[in-house]
Amino acid sequence: MGRVGVDLYPMQSGVPLADVESFAKSLGGTATNVAVGAARYGHLAAVITKVGNDGFGLYVRKALREFGVDDQYVGTDPTLRTPVVFTELFPPDHFPILFYRQPQAPDMMIASEELDLQAVRAARIFWTTGTGLSAEPSRSATLTALESRDRSPITVHDLDYRPMFWASPEEAGVLQRKALALATVAVGNREEVAVAVGEGEPEHQAERLVDLGLDLAVVKLGPGGVLVRSADGMERVPPVPVDVVNGLGAGDSFGAALCHGLLEGWDVLRTVRFASAAGAYVAGQLACADAMPDEEQVLALMAAHA
Repeated sequence: MGRVGVDLYPMQSGVPLADVESFAKSLGGTATNVAVGAARYGHLAAVITKVGNDGFGLYVRKALREFGVDDQYVGTDPTLRTPVVFTELFPPDHFPILFYRQPQAPDMMIASEELDLQAVRAARIFWTTGTGLSAEPSRSATLTALESRDRSPITVHDLDYRPMFWASPEEAGVLQRKALALATVAVGNREEVAVAVGEGEPEHQAERLVDLGLDLAVVKLGPGGVLVRSADGMERVPPVPVDVVNGLGAGDSFGAALCHGLLEGWDVLRTVRFASAAGAYVAGQLACADAMPDEEQVLALMAAHA
């Protein structure tokens, strides 16, 4: 449940947006990319979101169906436009994003009364995002959906903190903690986790997340790999090396692979190692949704670096 849009990736890497001559179009948005990735692993996936009544909205629906993602929960706002997102590519670690979501994105207009709570409760896994908490009515809808789950496994909250969508980090922290208290799994990078539970060493941050009642806390450390805290203890998982083309989709690929491992009942370390490799795989590609791997491709990358 969450953000959707159309990503426009420059075909020229290492140049500022002003000098880019052509772009490639791709489906985008954190929750949407995770749903696409889950479908690539063979799971039945759907996304709760909204698009505009425009050509990009039609493209989103068509792309979702082509990726095998159910679009029955994708609403259409009659006046707002489907968002577009421009990126710049400065590998290996600088990828500025320019969002066009003004005056508001349709996916922030999801209302509680529009939700199919029976479907939300019945899902084997449910994924929400921090961006969905940043404005009403999506804020209330996200919390309503989480409350309806009653902390049933597997309920994942992706912190997905984008400063430009919030009035302040303090406001974001309050609402993130409220959502985390309704979830069983938390996922975020160090900056996102800091907004939710404060600064500090990642081990301390992971402990604070678990103290909110979570079963599993995943703190992404970028080049430092991933820290995972579960009932089995705490472990750091090293990264899988890759020549970075576009790092923006790596987190979403990680998330989809995390969903796959949890749904398959893998142990935590196997799941996180697989997810790290899946993130690395997409970091080596240009697009996000279009580059989501299947299990065979991820395992091949892992084998190559064993």
